[in-house]
Amino acid sequence: MAETKPTKRKLVFIKVDQLWPGTSGHTLTVRVVNSKMVLQKERPDKLQTRQVKIVECLVGDETGVILFTARNEQPDTTVILRNAKIDMYKGSMRLAVDKWGRIEVTEPANFTLKEYNNLSLLEYE
Repeated sequence: MAETKPTKRKLVFIKVDQLWPGTSGHTLTVRVVNSKMVLQKERPDKLQTRQVKIVECLVGDETGVILFTARNEQPDTTVILRNAKIDMYKGSMRLAVDKWGRIEVTEPANFTLKEYNNLSLLEYE
């Protein structure tokens, strides 16, 4: 029996307005609108104490905006979020990237943000 190499899935980018509660594995290009630190704490490591910051960023594209929960500082620029997921917080959506995802700085986007379509302001039951 001949061995077959695993095929790589083609990367599919989605838009902010296509995000839905309980979904994951998203890849999207978004611009960071603003960010604010919501938690800063020290976490003991084996050899030293590390600073951990939780930052909430408003990110978006030409279809809408959503709150993005990130660790440490996020650049105020355009980023590609790979393997992002939707977390629910108090009935509303938050975009997040855990240890299985990546955040990559990319070329500045030339789209106009649709800030009035904020998906984090929608409440789900």
